[in-house]
Amino acid sequence: MTASHFTGSTAEAPVLSSNVNPCPPLSAQDRQAEHSRFVQRVRRRYATELPCLPPGEPVLASMRACLGVLRERGLPVPAALRVLRQLVLERLVVLDCEQGAPLAVVTRAVTELAELALDEACTLACADLDELHGAPQFTTPKGELQRAQLWVIGMGKLGARELNVSSDIDLIYVYDQDGETAGNAQGRQRISNHEYFGKAVKHIYNTVGETTEHGNVFRVDLALRPNGNSGPSAVSLGALEEYFLVQGREWERFAWLKSRVIAPTACVQDRSASALRGTVLPFVFRRYLDYGVFDALRTLHRQIRDHASKRAAGNPGRSNDVKLSRGGIREIEFTVQLLQVVRGGQFPELRTRPTLDALQRLCKAGLMPPATATALAQAYEFLRRVEHRIQYLDDQQTHVMPTRDDDLAWLAATLGYPDVCAFLHALDAHRELVAQEFDTLLGGPTNGGCNGKGCGSKKNGANGRSAVDDLQSVLEQLPPAFAARVGQWLEHPRVLALREDTRARLVRLVQRTGAWIDEDRVSEEAALRMADWIEPLLRRESYLALLQERPSVHERLLRLLGAAKWPARYLIKHPGVIDELASQQLLTDRFDAAQFEDELEARRTALRSTGEDDEEALLNLLRRAHHAEVFRTLARDVEKVLTVEQVADDLSALADSVLRTTARWCWARLKSRHRDEPSFAIIGYGKLGGKELGYGSDLDIVFVYEDEHENAPEIYAAFVRKMINWLTVKTGEGDLFEIDTALRPNGNSGLLVTSFTAYANYQQQRGSNTAWTWEHQAMTRARFVLGGVAESPPPGRPKAGSAPSGGSDPQSGGAWGLSLAGRFDAVREAVITAERDAASLAAEIVAMRGKVRAAHPVRGERFDVKHSPGGMVDVEFVVQYLVLLHSRAHPELRANTGNINLLRRAESAGLLEPGMGEAAARAYRELRQIQHTARLDEAPTQVDAAQVEEAARAVLAMWQHVLGRVASTA
Repeated sequence: MTASHFTGSTAEAPVLSSNVNPCPPLSAQDRQAEHSRFVQRVRRRYATELPCLPPGEPVLASMRACLGVLRERGLPVPAALRVLRQLVLERLVVLDCEQGAPLAVVTRAVTELAELALDEACTLACADLDELHGAPQFTTPKGELQRAQLWVIGMGKLGARELNVSSDIDLIYVYDQDGETAGNAQGRQRISNHEYFGKAVKHIYNTVGETTEHGNVFRVDLALRPNGNSGPSAVSLGALEEYFLVQGREWERFAWLKSRVIAPTACVQDRSASALRGTVLPFVFRRYLDYGVFDALRTLHRQIRDHASKRAAGNPGRSNDVKLSRGGIREIEFTVQLLQVVRGGQFPELRTRPTLDALQRLCKAGLMPPATATALAQAYEFLRRVEHRIQYLDDQQTHVMPTRDDDLAWLAATLGYPDVCAFLHALDAHRELVAQEFDTLLGGPTNGGCNGKGCGSKKNGANGRSAVDDLQSVLEQLPPAFAARVGQWLEHPRVLALREDTRARLVRLVQRTGAWIDEDRVSEEAALRMADWIEPLLRRESYLALLQERPSVHERLLRLLGAAKWPARYLIKHPGVIDELASQQLLTDRFDAAQFEDELEARRTALRSTGEDDEEALLNLLRRAHHAEVFRTLARDVEKVLTVEQVADDLSALADSVLRTTARWCWARLKSRHRDEPSFAIIGYGKLGGKELGYGSDLDIVFVYEDEHENAPEIYAAFVRKMINWLTVKTGEGDLFEIDTALRPNGNSGLLVTSFTAYANYQQQRGSNTAWTWEHQAMTRARFVLGGVAESPPPGRPKAGSAPSGGSDPQSGGAWGLSLAGRFDAVREAVITAERDAASLAAEIVAMRGKVRAAHPVRGERFDVKHSPGGMVDVEFVVQYLVLLHSRAHPELRANTGNINLLRRAESAGLLEPGMGEAAARAYRELRQIQHTARLDEAPTQVDAAQVEEAARAVLAMWQHVLGRVASTA
């Protein structure tokens, strides 16, 4: 994920300036809670009740105890709750203003007060209504009657547990089942569950929201419910789900992001209310990167600003609203929520309600630079503390800065500033920073984008024209081939089926692309490939929205498509990865295995927390993460940031990480597992073993285990089959790898997974069933990919540290206690350092080279960089021969360090003539680069022989020096 959305923006003039001149210094005396008119009223009226609240921070337990005392004094529940609120808020003013309590202390106390009040209100409502109508009921599939439940859902700051001190509470009431009540004691007064819960809503309002002589507990707002104020006060879960599917609007997704079941407490504790998640999560978080919400949030924010401007028209002081004005709290919340909604469907670790926690997660995910996240968090805490002090003054739901000098002085003093000027300067600075970041994130749809011909017409149907008409008018401004390709869309069913605003987006993208072609910023070939890529995706409007919202992504996509054909094919298969192009770190970072695996585990944990961690979800999670990393490497490759060797290193490390993660998750879900960690290993061969993986390479691997459990063969066979299925099965997100296990003992006729002892015996020529020379050639490139520590030796075999029975033999007693990695390394070394006859080995390798060449004939005068004489395969066979013949005497040849490094070591050891190894290494690198470039552009790997004449000559010279005599004899 990326840190692409925060790059700075043009600053505007400060929104609030000091109007207090001069600024007298402030003292501790100015911080007294007594300045609050609200505190003065509470202390006058509730002097005898104030001691009822236990000392210290108001928490749920102390508030519940205070409520009990007030009830004992004869106050009914509604009155006791109202008095409790007065006492809690008075205490918070003291803790916050005089003692500097953290913001979390205040927001937690107010939130827990709301939770307590709503729970008590639900209990009271159900008791009264049950007596009148009986319990609401429904019939289960088994024919049993059960009580239907009402869930009180807290939205916004209440849902996020960050309620402010004089806030109203946004509630939505949902009940789980339709049905009918049981009736009263006489069996009468039956009503529908819908009617029952509608009455419950009114009852709860009377307990919590109605204003009495003690005020209210909280003002209650139900406007966020389905269909707003025109909708029913309580809706069934089924009706809510249908509303989301049919009528749910984009802005409602932001509202439901922070939703949480608040009451009754029993439903929260027994987790019965968790059924709501299955309805809410798919509505809020889409499965794809959802840039279509940008316009929705722009509209919502514009409406809020317009409303604030109208309110301020007759009262200029209202323009200094710390919540709704430019740079206010709402813009921080919108910034955070927008990134969460856009990406939360694919990255579940971003799904959190509290704003400060979300900022940390966005930073950890790379979606926001640490400095920006820190600055926004500091601004949020500052503005929330200012907001609380504004509300402490008169216990009013306002966010407008006071105009009285003494009130401003009190705000400044309680925040620790030496004078009002310093406070106002800090306020200006925080709000300006917030405004800049918000404007950067939510800039206009063509911010930094189209500056070409016709780009000024942004309105749908301007001058009565449709977007298709606009597309027609754009054609004459485009280069011929691109114009012809776009012209095919005029009657295309996918284009005609788009909403008008989406077609307008398409027009703007075409205009911008044409302008960039005119400026030579991108090629026409890139534009044609983009058209081929986007056409099948036109109904997935989020991709058009992404390219429109992020011109930098649009331009980088065109550069990538213009560089080679294979990236376009990869993007067609995995279109969601284009968002990776937004990362500012894309071209500077390299693959980090630890970070990759940590992020996967964090996402799995997030899915588990919401009950979404089923097998399909985990399969898709692995595939999305793998495809994104492959695409990042591909982008760096095409931009020439990485060498061929670095590309192979990163792709190989990525494969290792995917194998490790898959093994962990599969073992955890294996029903027959008999231990916490498997005693198991994966050995990589071929390109995986040599860390030379390319795009789309399959994995040559061998599975082994060392476990004395009586059912070990069956358990590990089931484990390996599960792993292979996870790696190869195609889901909606594609697949991961093709798996080739032909290099296991006895090839395709052998067991899918063998014991490590059997594997070692096979490789070391023990018994009648042993490896062939070509298998030992493969062993030169083998490496240990993953695995654990072998368990204790079986009975009768010595333990580690006892007298060895076979020297350094890896199957002797001295090897027990080593990790499986250490035991594999010992077997590999024993195999490649075994004494061999030079002539026999050379003859077998030359014969095998002949078979490979016969299987890949090269016709004509072209040179195949891999299979022609003097090609890459010749280098690889020479290296394998040198390792198998000479590593016994030359330990420097034993490590699996790659062909280029081994050629240089062989030359240093005197096994090649001076300069021969270096020349062959340069040739091998050149041939690999040609092969790599050709495959990226889906071009043949056969080239003009003159192009590689020098490289082929160097390889042939080495082949002749090492194996030529045998080859000529053969």
